Amino acid sequence: MLCWISVLFWTLLGAGSCDICPCERPELCSPIQTERDFEVFVFDVGGKTWKSYNWSTVTTVAAFGKYDPELLCHAHSVGARLVLKGDVHLADIVDKNNRTAWIKEKVVLAKSQFMDGINLDIEQAVEAGSPEQTALTELVKETSETFHSQIPGSQVSFDVAWSPNCIDKRCYDYINIGKYSDLLFVMSYDEQSQIWGRCIAKANAPLEQTLNGYDQFLALNIDRKKIVMGIPWYGYDYPCVNLTQDICSIEKVPFRGAPCSDAAGTQKPYSWIMKQVNVSLTGRLWDSKQKAPYFNYMDDNGQIHQVWYDDPESLCPKANAVMSKGLRGIGMWNGNILDYSDNPVSQEQTAEMWNTLLGC
Repeated sequence: MLCWISVLFWTLLGAGSCDICPCERPELCSPIQTERDFEVFVFDVGGKTWKSYNWSTVTTVAAFGKYDPELLCHAHSVGARLVLKGDVHLADIVDKNNRTAWIKEKVVLAKSQFMDGINLDIEQAVEAGSPEQTALTELVKETSETFHSQIPGSQVSFDVAWSPNCIDKRCYDYINIGKYSDLLFVMSYDEQSQIWGRCIAKANAPLEQTLNGYDQFLALNIDRKKIVMGIPWYGYDYPCVNLTQDICSIEKVPFRGAPCSDAAGTQKPYSWIMKQVNVSLTGRLWDSKQKAPYFNYMDDNGQIHQVWYDDPESLCPKANAVMSKGLRGIGMWNGNILDYSDNPVSQEQTAEMWNTLLGC
């Protein structure tokens, strides 16, 4: 508690940081400066499931949950970074002074918590040529410069949609964002956030579309050694308006100009999916075009649902593409949503998902 009071005090003053190391070994509070050839980037949303991660592969953890000093100490003990989450309303940082103040606040927080950088997760709609587009690029540039100067070896990463083609109206300056950041985490999921054709349930990350997205980023001459492939450890559960020849028509839920979207469904973790498929109407099915598994089930009210997800079979060609395209690495949303219980079947399923990160 005293440490957090000190953080608040110094943040208000705009200087200094809490220097009370929470680790038993003080050297574990030093920033990680060693670079790994292959990046395994994990988003953590809180709790203690991180204790069951495959730490032999993890290189960076983005803390999207409550700060956990125990997680920090463990990550540093195995040479992995722990980085902040960074999100800000872009209209607020068009003004340079506001932008600088936001960055300073994040640096002070990172230093007070002995963290190793920041993951910029800004998924707002931005028009090409707008003040917000310019401000976003400047934010990435200034954040990188400030973090690198204040925290030696720190990492600044930026999350982007599965394609640079204004997905979800995110018309960012991807070339310069790629230039100024250390990593681009490509979120190769939620690829049905804008459905322009038939309003039907589809794969969260169909293989061909996913890989085309990387070709588009590379066509912009973005350094492939800065690109991290993001994969989903979750799927979508769609209530079917009707089900005809195994095609699940879904409710029309518009999103950023598109008439339909995956908002018609509900995100479900892999741990839930692995249990639900066993009591489904169909068992696991495979779509040979989208290269993804799915199944149908009936809920307690008699409603038919179709669930699309990823498992080792659909993830393997994506992980292999990381190697063949020479990308920097791979990561997932999110590390917490596997079943880390003592159940032998769950343990095997969880181990397979972690192992798939390194290719098949």
